[in-house]
Amino acid sequence: MGFLPLSFGLPAVLAGLLALPVIWWLLRLTPPKPQTEAFPPLKILARVLRKEETPHQSPWWLTLLRLAMAALIIFALAEPVFNPRERISTGGNAVAIVIDNGWASAPDWAMRVASAERLIADAQAENAPVLIAFTVDAPNAEIGPFDAEAARERLNAAEARPVPVDRAATYERVAQALAELPNTSVAVLSDGLASEADDAAFDRLLANAGGLIWATPQGVTEIGLTATANEPDAFVVEAVRPTADAGPRQAVVAALDDRGRRIAEAQLSFGAGEAAATAAFAVPFELRNDFNSVAVDGEAQAGAVRVLDENSRRRRVGLIAQGDGDEAQPLLSPLHYISRALAPFADLVEPSSADLGSAIPELLEQRPAMIVMADVGTLPDEAHAALTEWVEGGGTLVRFAGPRLAAAEPDEDLLPVRLRIGERALGGTLSWTEPQAIAEYPQGSPFADLTPPADVTVSRQVLAEPTADIVERSWVNLADGTPLVTGARRGDGTLALFHITPQATWSNLPISGSFVELLRRLVQLSRNQGPGNAQTGNGEATLPPYRLIAADGSLVPPTPDARPLAVSTEAAVTIENPPGLYGTEEGVVAHNLLPQDATLEPIARPETPLAVRDVAYGFDEQVDLRGPLFAIALALMILDTLAVLWLGGKLRRPRAARAVPAALALALIGAISMPDAHAQAQGEETDIQPGDEEAIAAISQTRIAYVLTGDSSIDAISRAGLEGLGRFLSAKTALEPGEPVGVDIAVDELAFYPLIYWPIDEGSEMPSQAALARIDAYMQDGGTVLFDTRDQFGAGFDAGSASPSTMRLRDILANMNVPPLEPVPDDHVLTKAFYILPEFPGRFNGSPLWVEASQTVEEMADRPVRVGDGVTPIMITANDLAGAWAIGGNGAPMLPTVPADPMQRVYAYRAGVNIMMYMLTGNYKSDQVHVPSILERLGQ
Repeated sequence: MGFLPLSFGLPAVLAGLLALPVIWWLLRLTPPKPQTEAFPPLKILARVLRKEETPHQSPWWLTLLRLAMAALIIFALAEPVFNPRERISTGGNAVAIVIDNGWASAPDWAMRVASAERLIADAQAENAPVLIAFTVDAPNAEIGPFDAEAARERLNAAEARPVPVDRAATYERVAQALAELPNTSVAVLSDGLASEADDAAFDRLLANAGGLIWATPQGVTEIGLTATANEPDAFVVEAVRPTADAGPRQAVVAALDDRGRRIAEAQLSFGAGEAAATAAFAVPFELRNDFNSVAVDGEAQAGAVRVLDENSRRRRVGLIAQGDGDEAQPLLSPLHYISRALAPFADLVEPSSADLGSAIPELLEQRPAMIVMADVGTLPDEAHAALTEWVEGGGTLVRFAGPRLAAAEPDEDLLPVRLRIGERALGGTLSWTEPQAIAEYPQGSPFADLTPPADVTVSRQVLAEPTADIVERSWVNLADGTPLVTGARRGDGTLALFHITPQATWSNLPISGSFVELLRRLVQLSRNQGPGNAQTGNGEATLPPYRLIAADGSLVPPTPDARPLAVSTEAAVTIENPPGLYGTEEGVVAHNLLPQDATLEPIARPETPLAVRDVAYGFDEQVDLRGPLFAIALALMILDTLAVLWLGGKLRRPRAARAVPAALALALIGAISMPDAHAQAQGEETDIQPGDEEAIAAISQTRIAYVLTGDSSIDAISRAGLEGLGRFLSAKTALEPGEPVGVDIAVDELAFYPLIYWPIDEGSEMPSQAALARIDAYMQDGGTVLFDTRDQFGAGFDAGSASPSTMRLRDILANMNVPPLEPVPDDHVLTKAFYILPEFPGRFNGSPLWVEASQTVEEMADRPVRVGDGVTPIMITANDLAGAWAIGGNGAPMLPTVPADPMQRVYAYRAGVNIMMYMLTGNYKSDQVHVPSILERLGQ
């Protein structure tokens, strides 16, 4: 029995409310406990005129309090539930839950899990086993049957995946399991989108089922990106949505760079009843070249993201000429002006050989977007066939005329038009014509929106044979109507021919700005044919995963189950090859989720003679009220106890009887509102976050840090040594450092300390890659690490036979970006930072102090101090500096020097002072030597 939004698990208990009148009658007849008082005669005489009676029944407010307490207990025993949900009865021997966890389920995955949890809870109430399967899962994944707890663990371990669902394979596995569990209820929790062969798969799934529970989202509103195109005037994105009968819808598509920064956006508009739309980024080509991905705002799923590779960015262009030209006269080289025009916006590749038979295959192996041939006549047969196949497969071939091409036999396969043998001269001594200017670009030409140059003329050209389609193939014409640039399609590729040479011999076009515009437009029309550095294994080109698209549409590092992508064929998006970028930093290939011809259609409930129950996704919002009701009843019981004590005289106060009802009411309100008040008090706490006090203490005073090695004796010497150095600094300099700090390089913040002392111990655990990366970042940001192997009597840092500590240091530095090193030169700033020091001893003497090598080969003659700006990020010694600095509680040295020379310890302290002064002041000593020269020049 129940009524919304409140229901009761045991409604029969509510009959106990009928006993409330009896309880009220009993409470009214129960007088309070008589008050006991002493028998002073004077007090009796004082009250002799008062009429004092003992009440024969409880006060009305106490009776009301007890009735409320009894009613609350009755309501609690009836198991009340606020906003109850309807229990879904499995109605069979078991329940099989099939859940779509593909890309379309990511936005409402938490709601889908909550719905599945309700089904598991209802199956548990009926002691029914549970089968649970996911449509994006490994073929060998276990599907049950499970008990309720195991099914919940399986459900909580699952997640949405950025790949299409495979319902056919999943339904087949569940159908095989149901053959041994007849009369099982099947619950299908779909993502709302139809896939191929759904009807046949449903038939196999429901063959042995006892009933169907069907769950779909309330509305299917996903937007998927299917294609991108970097057109000459804009970057175009194509998108689809699930239904064609929906109303108008608008969305914003954002373009992101390789760091995820938003650099452009465009409007995506679906008209009423339209299932497809396009968005255009009308931004400069240079900005479009930085697009790394495009994504639809507000769509937290992988289908709304599309990554871009070289085909959408900078193109590879191969250059080839039949003659090398004169190196002494580069302006006459056939590729000089082409290279200058293409270099700012294309990657240029040239063959290592001038032989066309080997040069053309070498270029084709680089998979260029476009190949430019300057005055190339007849091609070898094998090169001709390979180049023709490349063009028909999508390549762009741009050819320039010249004497060789003019004298060669016409080649219809690799030329957009048939050419006449020979060339046409304009404006020569034997010609009646003048050099021709360039006419307006024809409509339909790739250059139609460009402005033709007014100062360009052509004095010589090769002529095309007049044909019926010569007008359509003419992209640029001269003023007399003869073609200057022709073009045509060949398969999926493009052929273009400049009827002049690429040098400024037949025309001054190559030395004009229009030449750059024309070539740039042709590059924009081209497409890279693939990565140039694919790895080869087992005869198949593969690329490792580089950046992958997560289920929520974000770009993440490769997951452990991702495998290299085979680029020789159109690879499908699977768990092993999820969508994303494959390759390396040198080049990547985009592997996107939705193909260009993808459509999104809502899924239809299968036609079946079984009993079907439709349920909606949603969170379980029901609230069990038993706990709150029992808590309130307990609070009322405490108030009743206090009231009885007060009536018995234990808690009575003078002239307070009339205020008791109000006091009890206030106490009840306070008991109920206490959690809110506590929460409010917590919300009003100070804004200081955990760790802020340590950070403030670390930066309020200069401190030296040391690395905690895990060996208590080594760490104690490091701390004592830095304390001793701190005392010496306070006594000899204006610096008063704070207490030294031991840091764990894996977790502690390192940026607070200018210098970190790291004693190397071969017995300590090797730092993790993440910890070494933090040390590397610390040094790159301006910090310095002083490595001390403390093994001067073992082996030197660069010795052939190294000590264990030195070998451990080498292992550490092998995983870091360490600059070139050198022993401290005699003219280094470190030798003059405070004291004049020829060496840097510690407990031992003899090991040099290694620092970053000077980057300047030649120093100025009047600059005696080397290493100009900056401070070395690394120092290495084996002299055990901390051992020489360490002092005990009585101020005496803790360790002897070797040899036992008192001045060696003094020089060790001075070495520490110079290191600290150098760290804190940099190259100020180097700058000081220039003061006289600067003052002299200012005087002039």
